[in-house]
Amino acid sequence: MEGDVKATGENEPPNVFGTTVWVAPTKPASMESDAELVAESAAPRDRPVERIDVGELPPPEPLRETLERLAELDDEAILVQTNDRAPQHLYPQLSDRGYEFETFERGESVTTVIWSGRNAEEGD
Repeated sequence: MEGDVKATGENEPPNVFGTTVWVAPTKPASMESDAELVAESAAPRDRPVERIDVGELPPPEPLRETLERLAELDDEAILVQTNDRAPQHLYPQLSDRGYEFETFERGESVTTVIWSGRNAEEGD
């Protein structure tokens, strides 16, 4: 039985008994569900949600990719952007275009929930 694998998945090195066991990965903060992030933000909860991950892109690509994606989306949609840093240069661009946003920093990941504020203003 030495070196047997007890379960499939991501394996750890053999323990002192020579047995390799599967370790269930913990859910990193950056992997929170979109619904959890939207619920934690001030965004409307009844809108469709889209996701974009720009954490691996060099500046200014995250800004460009996010603005292009927002331009393609319906005003009712919420965009959840995952990045490796707070998108400081994106914030004024969002405000100028009538978007509202909220950023959550969790460990090494930064997630920004972005939604159109135009409908809320029109409904008042």
